[in-house]
Amino acid sequence: MTIKSVVQRRTDEVPLESISPNPDQPRTNFKQEEIEELATSIQKDGLLQPILVRPVGSQKYQIIAGERRWQACRSIGMKTVPIRIKEADDDKALELALVENIQRSDLNPIEEAYGYRRMMERRNLTQSEVAQAMSKGRSTVANALRLLELPEEAQQLLFEEKITAGHARAILSIPSKEGRLKLTQKLVEEKLSVRETEAIARLLAGKKSPESAQTRQPTPKSFKTVAKALRDVLHTNVRVKTVQGKNKIEIEFKDEEELEKLFEELIASTS
Repeated sequence: MTIKSVVQRRTDEVPLESISPNPDQPRTNFKQEEIEELATSIQKDGLLQPILVRPVGSQKYQIIAGERRWQACRSIGMKTVPIRIKEADDDKALELALVENIQRSDLNPIEEAYGYRRMMERRNLTQSEVAQAMSKGRSTVANALRLLELPEEAQQLLFEEKITAGHARAILSIPSKEGRLKLTQKLVEEKLSVRETEAIARLLAGKKSPESAQTRQPTPKSFKTVAKALRDVLHTNVRVKTVQGKNKIEIEFKDEEELEKLFEELIASTS
């Protein structure tokens, strides 16, 4: 291609009615209270940042970035708004909208994940290429896309901000679809913390919790007897321990000289 997919143009003031939303806008969850707060600010100080649009016909424009600002202006009956015009194809418009929303932290995790997937599908990009286009690490994009493996009900909860990304990661730690659905249903029925969700996820995945794995088992009486006998012979502190299923003997010594004495005692006791 010799023609660039995006061309910078001028800033202008146009009728609000000549602007329409972009159906490919990655952000779909607009909070009414945020729009009302923005409308109040615009009424007081004006629209300080132009809406980024692209031309889509004679004196018609489609929003690339700034739909919330457009909705706020429409709610207070503004007739004209400042715009910044770019000529962009559909794919580039999607990329610019995604970049703008991510930079402003306006997307929830599910919206971001679907935005990445649309880029991959429409432009035939790899995860690495999407990460490069978004100035993100590949692992960041991969982790976002993994959220789309959640049950649909869990995706909806995350979209509505009723659960967090921490809850989502706990659900995804369960290998079976049945287990994921079961935990999702429990999240619907009960308001679980991330820690509680992780604990249930370990049970459903058949894993022991870190707390139970670290619980010390009682030292057998025979170990204590041997440790005492060694202390009497070597005249230093001796411990018999079990660490990660392996038994160990620990013998304390202060310096090289004391180590040599211990060695001589051990040799003498075995001869």
